Amino acid sequence: MLKQHLQFKLSQKLSPQQIQLMKLIQLPTQAFEQRLKQELEENPALEGGKEESDSMDDEFGDTYDNEESDSEIIATDDINIDDYLSDDEIPDYRTKANNYSADDEEKNVPYAAGTSFNQYLLNQLNTVYLNDEEWSIAEFLVGSVDESGYIRRPIADITDDLAFTQNIYTEEKTIEKILKIVQKLDPPGVAARSLEESLIIQLKRKEVTPSVELAITILEKSFEQFTKKHYKKLIQKYNISEEQLRDAISEIEKLNPKPGGSYSGNNRMVEHVVPDFSIRIVDGELELTLNGRNAPELHVSREYNNMLKGYKDAKKKSKSQKDTVLFIKQKLDAAKWFIDAIRQRQQTLFITMNSIMHYQSEYFLTGDERNLRPMILKDIADEIHMDVSTVSRVANSKYVDTPYGTKLIKEFFSESMKNDQGEDVSTKEIKKILETVIGEESKKKPLTDDKLAAILKEKGYPIARRTVAKYREQLDIPVARLRKQI
Repeated sequence: MLKQHLQFKLSQKLSPQQIQLMKLIQLPTQAFEQRLKQELEENPALEGGKEESDSMDDEFGDTYDNEESDSEIIATDDINIDDYLSDDEIPDYRTKANNYSADDEEKNVPYAAGTSFNQYLLNQLNTVYLNDEEWSIAEFLVGSVDESGYIRRPIADITDDLAFTQNIYTEEKTIEKILKIVQKLDPPGVAARSLEESLIIQLKRKEVTPSVELAITILEKSFEQFTKKHYKKLIQKYNISEEQLRDAISEIEKLNPKPGGSYSGNNRMVEHVVPDFSIRIVDGELELTLNGRNAPELHVSREYNNMLKGYKDAKKKSKSQKDTVLFIKQKLDAAKWFIDAIRQRQQTLFITMNSIMHYQSEYFLTGDERNLRPMILKDIADEIHMDVSTVSRVANSKYVDTPYGTKLIKEFFSESMKNDQGEDVSTKEIKKILETVIGEESKKKPLTDDKLAAILKEKGYPIARRTVAKYREQLDIPVARLRKQI
């Protein structure tokens, strides 16, 4: 039996312009500049920089009805060209807002050219005598060295790859022999297959002393006991004094666990952090500015305006002219949407950061992390009447330049806990105190998580041992046994 019925429901649908705005808000300054450059290249109706003339005759105004552009089929007769050539008002994007730096100086970050890490190793191989097959194997091994300076692949896999990709059929012992040659290259410890092997290689390159010999023996025969800091067992096993063990450990601590990172000419891409905001203290008051690079000057191409004028003045409108004006209208719409999205991006960034700055004003005035108030995304979202997801997009990828250094905005957010007086305090405050307590502990007898929990309770923060363990791990601090020193 067939039935018909009406159903009413409300549904929310994001427009392409809203999606574009959300994506723009999420971008940090450098990525935003790349996106701006891409849009300028793709849309010929959009131009950057200052215009040659101050006349508003060749600007399109904000009087255009956006609802018309939602139609999939556009009739050229319905296009009001005057909407695009209006000189009644100055568009919003042309006005200056006092919320970003007036410094228009373009700052280009230079990138140094140099020799890559792998090429640096290959250049050293040129000084070693090798036949053709040995050279191919050595070159393949160098190509297998990762950024940290390690070869993390089993010799058996390398043997198979040489056969399949280089047509070189050899034995594992031959590769082991060539590997020993590669491991003699600089920096010391390069091309090792494990941390243990890398440290031993570095020690064998040092001047032989009793401490170095003992360090090599410990790494070769008792590496696991050393990493777990079972010092009493090591003293008993090798019949040595505590001072001798301390000297051996001192030699190991001088070594580089990532030999590849020591190569200064490494051409890996370095991420340059460009602050999106700047906070300054002026006469005891906080002053927020938005990076001027987030406020580009955009306008519509003069040529496109002239085309529209020609279409408007033409008495007879040919089909080709109508097709052209349709194309121009699409590009002008896209340009207007993009310019409007940038304006909204500026406003959203500034309003959100301004709210965060005032919420955490005590911290920004003092620089003391213990003054950070508990703050979650919803706190700011409710204050500025925006969605939590919008605040999250601003906080996750943006940096602010403060008198105390450049900070990631999301670091100002934290959960709250109650102290013994029932007051809400930030978990960051507790972590800071925990870090201080651990820093002042006796390294011969490090404090266990139970003892840390007891100390925090005495200071007015009644938290459980498991919570202490969680905060300690978030601070990247090892357990008490691994913090022990002799």
